[in-house]
Amino acid sequence: MMNLLGLALALTLSPSTMDDAAQTLLEASGAPGAVVAVLDGQGSRIGVAGSRIHGCDAPIMPDDLWHIGSNTKAMTATLAARLVEQGVINWDTTIGEALDGLGLDIHPDLARADLAALLSHRSGMVANAGLVTSLRLAGVDADRNAVADRLVYARAVLGEMGGQPGNFLYSNAGYVIAAMMMEQASGEAYEALMAREVFEPLGMRSAGWGPPGRAGEADQPRGHRPGMFGLTVAEPGAGADNPPAMNPAARAHMTMRDLLVFLDLHRRGATGEDTGYLSPENFRRLHTPVGDYALGWGVRGNGMLTHSGSNTMWLVTMRVDSARGSVSAAGVNDGRLDRVAAPVSVSLAEIMAGAG
Repeated sequence: MMNLLGLALALTLSPSTMDDAAQTLLEASGAPGAVVAVLDGQGSRIGVAGSRIHGCDAPIMPDDLWHIGSNTKAMTATLAARLVEQGVINWDTTIGEALDGLGLDIHPDLARADLAALLSHRSGMVANAGLVTSLRLAGVDADRNAVADRLVYARAVLGEMGGQPGNFLYSNAGYVIAAMMMEQASGEAYEALMAREVFEPLGMRSAGWGPPGRAGEADQPRGHRPGMFGLTVAEPGAGADNPPAMNPAARAHMTMRDLLVFLDLHRRGATGEDTGYLSPENFRRLHTPVGDYALGWGVRGNGMLTHSGSNTMWLVTMRVDSARGSVSAAGVNDGRLDRVAAPVSVSLAEIMAGAG
């Protein structure tokens, strides 16, 4: 792996040097394509390198769509805060209260778990619904009813505990159930709520669900997974992502430019700025950790917000450094985490060191 140490410190983070940083990440990770992005007092800059598809002459472009995986959780938690401010739901609304009447067999300890516990991974919920349920709900967004599928998903996860209430257990299932609670409280689908309360107000026009692009075309980056003879391209379709029921946990895609807009909202909120979007109280609620995880965010000892997302075919990591006044993200279209995670992390650290 190439040594990235000191790279960003020598850069002014101009568009051309951002491309150099992306190229260095590409070579260090061995991924087909790479992206790095930063927004600070000098504005936003995005660097790209490599190819959308392994073995194909289709270069990554600055406004390409990236699957952000579990980074979606920060957006789901932000949606929850918006609905709390509107009085649609409360942080202490419990699963039992919100999902009453759906005919679900809910473990008593889970019935007492509230929205905040789900979003901080402290409800005791199992991590995932399991292979059988995932296969049953597999498909593309256009062919599935995500709201109905989440009811099936709920039946698979609410009857048993995965851990002790109050203890940290990272749970995709918890975010699916949190979205169901918002759906029941509002009478609207999670996807419609997200569009109205997060994507549209922030101008995130590129945001959508599932693997980006059209099958058979080199129009967007593809995810990649290990294969018998090297990397295997994951063409858009049911096999290229988790089931649509899991949109709230791990299925958003968007441009890096739109992701930076979302990250910068949280940077401004973390400084106490009046954003006109959420109250300072609810930004604090989102960003205050129990241990090292808050609501949709990992929190480092220096207060930096961070999260990573991978559906085993992509990796994108994002960070918010309110102390330095910058936000950044980096990613590769490659799910071999043992090879790509460290280079992505190092690249981000160096880019943020040169921002400001």
